Amino acid sequence: MENIYLIMLIALFALAVTDLVVGVSNDAVNFLNSAIGSKAVSMRTIMIVASLGVAVGAIFSSGLMEVVRKGIFVPGQFYFDEIMIIFMSVMITDVLLLDFFNSLGLPTSTTVSIVFELLGAAVSVALLKIYRGSGDYSILLEYINSETASDIIIGIFLAVLIAFTVGVLIQYITRLVFTFQYEKKIKYIGAIFGGISMTSITYFILIKGLKSIEFIPLEVKNSVTENTWLVILISFGFWTILSQVLMSVFKVNILKTIIVVGTFALALAFAGNDLVNFIGVPIAAWQSYGLWESAYQTTGVLPSAFSMEGLSGSVQTPEFLLILAGAIMVVTLWFSSKARSVVDTGVDLSRQGEGEEKFQPNFISRAIVRYSVLLGNAVSTAIPNKVLNKVDKRFDNSAFLNESRKIDAPAFDMVRASVNLVVASILISIGTNLKLPLSTTYVTFMVAMGTSLADRAWDRDSAVYRVAGVVNVVGGWFVTALVAFTAAGIFALVISLGGIWAITALLIIAAGLIIRSAVSHAKEARESRSKKRYNRQDLITINEITIETSKNISSVIEGINSRYTKAVDGLGYHDLTRLKKVNKSVDALDEQVDELKDNVFYYIRSLEENSVAASKFYILTLDYLQDMTQSIGYIVRNSYKHVNNNHKNLKFNQIRDLKSIDNQLQTFFSDIKVTFDEHRFRDIAKIIAEKQEILDHVSALIQKQIDRIRTSETSPKNTKLYFGILLETKDLISSAMNLLELFKEFYEDAQRQF
Repeated sequence: MENIYLIMLIALFALAVTDLVVGVSNDAVNFLNSAIGSKAVSMRTIMIVASLGVAVGAIFSSGLMEVVRKGIFVPGQFYFDEIMIIFMSVMITDVLLLDFFNSLGLPTSTTVSIVFELLGAAVSVALLKIYRGSGDYSILLEYINSETASDIIIGIFLAVLIAFTVGVLIQYITRLVFTFQYEKKIKYIGAIFGGISMTSITYFILIKGLKSIEFIPLEVKNSVTENTWLVILISFGFWTILSQVLMSVFKVNILKTIIVVGTFALALAFAGNDLVNFIGVPIAAWQSYGLWESAYQTTGVLPSAFSMEGLSGSVQTPEFLLILAGAIMVVTLWFSSKARSVVDTGVDLSRQGEGEEKFQPNFISRAIVRYSVLLGNAVSTAIPNKVLNKVDKRFDNSAFLNESRKIDAPAFDMVRASVNLVVASILISIGTNLKLPLSTTYVTFMVAMGTSLADRAWDRDSAVYRVAGVVNVVGGWFVTALVAFTAAGIFALVISLGGIWAITALLIIAAGLIIRSAVSHAKEARESRSKKRYNRQDLITINEITIETSKNISSVIEGINSRYTKAVDGLGYHDLTRLKKVNKSVDALDEQVDELKDNVFYYIRSLEENSVAASKFYILTLDYLQDMTQSIGYIVRNSYKHVNNNHKNLKFNQIRDLKSIDNQLQTFFSDIKVTFDEHRFRDIAKIIAEKQEILDHVSALIQKQIDRIRTSETSPKNTKLYFGILLETKDLISSAMNLLELFKEFYEDAQRQF
């Protein structure tokens, strides 16, 4: 009997390690966004500072399992075997849920997920217990503390609304004071700004970050609480003087100092307070096992008869586990690609300049933007033009946007990054002091969104995409609660009915899903790294334009060649599965060319005067590439449609003829790819000279099909598909020829210039 629960404990701690990894990957958005987005210091420095904050917070965390102490469920109402079922279902759900959000690159709350998982699992076990017992479901509330769940939901609304609103107001005022050309202003009022900022962060560390450190005497903690305003006043004076000294004597950029210290503070608070979200459940299970085992050795009580009243108190975590957990968190910070993916979402939604938008508009974002524009226009009419013009000058960000064209340029400046950290610190400190149930994820994310709105980062061209992103993220938070509650409840029911076999099956499924997610995300990360960045300032010379364009042509040609072959093979075997896969892959090719076209504006802006003539060449190149992708798209989609509709197979002679064309095209496209990959542009003339042979072959096949129709062909659907493929193949070849001739002409002109 003991062996079963020992196995469950081992599984729970294995899940805890996984949960630490996926949890840190998601919560990294809380304390890395501002530093990474502003590029105030190097990425290495950011990671070192964040790692120190996480390590210190984890080591000195009290390790109290707050979600149990706050009473999500009443432990005394459950027996040991039921408690273990609850904990197992919670951990499996948490790992899968957080990993899912990480894969999407969306930040969510680990606190909300663990709370609603505990609630869902406890409700499920309680309902099953009532069903097997009295059948009186009205006593369900005796098992569950419903007040905590309602407090969490209210906390979500308050955090979203207050954090966003305060972020907008503070950033608007700050930008009016500093403008985007803040270098001069910082010399005169930087010390005061530094004093306010560092005081806020210091207070945040005292109230939120270090409140759980055990070796600090209770008297000291109470003294800080009782003398809050004195602490704030002394801290403000000290930091203001120190800021002035650092700027005047040591020539230190005070904004960088604020960002570094703020990053450390948020990382410290995260590890010190959120660590228990990841390891609290296994620790509680461990303690539960210890309580039952002692009783079992003494009285022989069975797991199904041992009440868990002993869990009603706080659950203390051993120091060595805190140190181990901290080490895992630090390693995850350095090596998790999913952590960077989640951070990138927050940075992209708040960046000052234009760029590729991750989210697509929806009816909510369109409505919000539309009515916001109307409201803004109405307010503008009530304000004198002189005032509006002065305000517009304070928000002139043209210099920053010019700089943002550079590769690895910051997403926003250090003024906004400082405000993000300071406002988040203040709000979290106040919320903690007032014992409000808030989430650091919600606060930090919504502050960042508010400051970006106030900074006019969301203009008419980008607002609908950014708002859609915020709507998706905020909507995801509520989905977290719903899915966490439902999934944990279902898992708890399955485990209750299936026992150890159900646990084994769920663990295998969970492991398989996580491994699959990791492999898929790694593949996407590699593809993302291989993508070129088109708003770069270094694409300025004729030679660089030639190289960049040749890469684009090679990539698209390779994709077209592969899909054409797969489409013909799929038709030959009448293989719906194969055609379905290639049909889905066509969209990726379309998106590749669309992305190139989306960045034409930035490409042209990046050219020097003597290279501007290349703009027309680049635009025409993209036009021919789009013609080619449209042709292959028609071929693939109609082939898939034909087989999916269960039409007759193409005749053997038709497949043989298409395959002969495919073989010629493989050679043709392979030659083009090699030419552009190896920059053997002088070979283009030779490839062009061979085009007529392929076109003549296609024309001959068209005539052959005409003859078939008059003699043996009996299927109009086959004829339609076959003619369609041949005609689009002809267009595909023609577009490729036009592209090669355009490139040849451009290359020869470029050679004559040098």
